[in-house]
Amino acid sequence: MDRETARALVDEGHKLCPYSKATRGNINVEINLV
Repeated sequence: MDRETARALVDEGHKLCPYSKATRGNINVEINLV
């Protein structure tokens, strides 16, 4: 999978994740694509 597609999937998953939604604005999160 190319990096651009992988990054798009990771970003969308972060938007939809209930844990990410619960902590958004309260906890700084850094997501790294490896």
